[in-house]
Amino acid sequence: MNICVPRVCPHTTGTQIALYRCKYYARTNEQYVCFFILAGVMSATFTFVNKCEQTVWPGISSNAGIAPLQPTGFALQKGEAKVLTAPLSWGGQFWGRTHCSKDSDGKFTCDTGDCGSGKLECASAGPTPPATLAEFTVSGNGGTDFFHVSLVGGYNLPTLVTPSGGSGNNCKSTGCTVDLNGRCPSALKVVNSDGEVVACKSACVAFGQKEDCCRGVYDSRETCKPSSYSQVFKTACPRASTYAYDDQTTFSCTRADYRITFCPLSNTR
Repeated sequence: MNICVPRVCPHTTGTQIALYRCKYYARTNEQYVCFFILAGVMSATFTFVNKCEQTVWPGISSNAGIAPLQPTGFALQKGEAKVLTAPLSWGGQFWGRTHCSKDSDGKFTCDTGDCGSGKLECASAGPTPPATLAEFTVSGNGGTDFFHVSLVGGYNLPTLVTPSGGSGNNCKSTGCTVDLNGRCPSALKVVNSDGEVVACKSACVAFGQKEDCCRGVYDSRETCKPSSYSQVFKTACPRASTYAYDDQTTFSCTRADYRITFCPLSNTR
């Protein structure tokens, strides 16, 4: 049996980064995608693992027109793991929020990755950049999952995506496993009230210039080039997507499950 569903850009907030990712989405998806459903292969399992020295609050946002996974946000203490299952044809993004707390009125906010819901769960909202994003389309074209880790909107946490049980020549781990906050250029640093560097903006988020955001005359593969700032990200994290036309950073697996690890290396945060 096959099901054909329409594809629309899921990033509709109107921000520079949403526009960035819409252009990426339009290049990698057809107007309609047919999913071929194989007996017994109806989902993908995502295991979230926190190896950071601090609590991480993962956030989850589903693409437009796709039912959200439940929950859409949760706390993950140091050393904890949590498993979620995504149905066939799910698409969306995962990220880690840091330095989260409630105020006297019970409003929940985070220093990085905040989704603006005022609650632990994010509903349909994505993160306020900068945040390291792991983006997925589950069982897309021909039953294949597509995924990448994006620093287009900046970085907040080391994040590694590791597939298991899948197949395909491009079924490989990807992510950014180093602590970019420690090597973030001064102009891109996000500093909290305690003076700690908690995130690193992309040039687009920091400056909003057309050449950094690939807008206007720079909105093509020929004219949109990596900046010196995105090269800092690319040198440290060569498998992550670092600017809008960074096309060689999407990976694919057939019938895989995935582990998403925050701070995968013992020397990161």
